[in-house]
Amino acid sequence: MNSLDFSSRTAIVTGGAQGIGAAVAARLAKGGARVALWDMDIALARQTTSSIGGDSIGVEANVADWSSVQAAFAQTMDQFGRTDIIVNSAGIAGSNGPVEDYDVDEFQQIVNVNLMGTFYVNKVVVPAMRERDYGRIVNIASVAGKEGNPNASAYSASKAGVIGFTKSLGKELADTGIAVNCVTPAAARTRIFDQMQQEHIDYMLSKIPRGRFLELDEAAAMIAWLASAENSFTTGGVFDLSGGRATY
Repeated sequence: MNSLDFSSRTAIVTGGAQGIGAAVAARLAKGGARVALWDMDIALARQTTSSIGGDSIGVEANVADWSSVQAAFAQTMDQFGRTDIIVNSAGIAGSNGPVEDYDVDEFQQIVNVNLMGTFYVNKVVVPAMRERDYGRIVNIASVAGKEGNPNASAYSASKAGVIGFTKSLGKELADTGIAVNCVTPAAARTRIFDQMQQEHIDYMLSKIPRGRFLELDEAAAMIAWLASAENSFTTGGVFDLSGGRATY
C-alpha cells in the first residue's frame, strides 16, 4: 500500500460507518488525518472510529436534512477547528422496478439522500475551505450515473446528478486551492446490496469485464489520492472505478 501524508489534515467522511466510507476513513486515518465519520447510525460510526483508531470521532448526521448537516458541521468544527477534506459516501440504492411502477415517495427519498445530500454537504464545507484556500472534495457517484441501470431509475438519475454537480462546482472553484472530483464505482459488495433484488445484483456483475465486484480497499486507494495534496491540478473530474464497464 502506498503511503499518503494526511498528518496535518482534517477530513469528513459521510456514510463513514460502513462500506466505502469506512474504508476511506481508515485509509485517511492511517495517513495521520483527523477524521469525522458522519452517519445516521451513530452507534456503528463510533464502533468504526474505535476500529480505525487515530484521532477520529463519530457524528450523527442525516445528509438529506439541511439542518442536520449544519449541526454536524458545527460539531466537527468545534472538535477539530478546520475541514480540509470531504468525502461524500452516504447514499442509498432503493428498490428495483420499472419507472411506471416506481413509488413516487421512494424516488424522492433517493434523490434527497444521494443528490441533495451531496449538495448540502458541499455547500456547508466550501466557505471554510475558501477561507483557507485549500480543500479536497470527493463525491461518490456511480457508473449507473454514466450508463443508467434498468429498473434503477432513481438511483441512476441521482448519481448522474452528482456527476453534473461535481463538474459545475469544480469549475466554480477552479481559481482556488480547492479540488472537486468524483468517482464512479461499479458495485462493491456492501450492505447496500440488501436493498437490491438478486436479479439486479447479477445484472451488475455481468456488466463488469473484470468479472468481479469492486473491493473496498481499491476504492479507498483512488479516493485517498484524490483527497491528497498530490492532487493539485485535477478538478471537476470523473474517475472510473468500474472494472472496465464504463464506455466513456
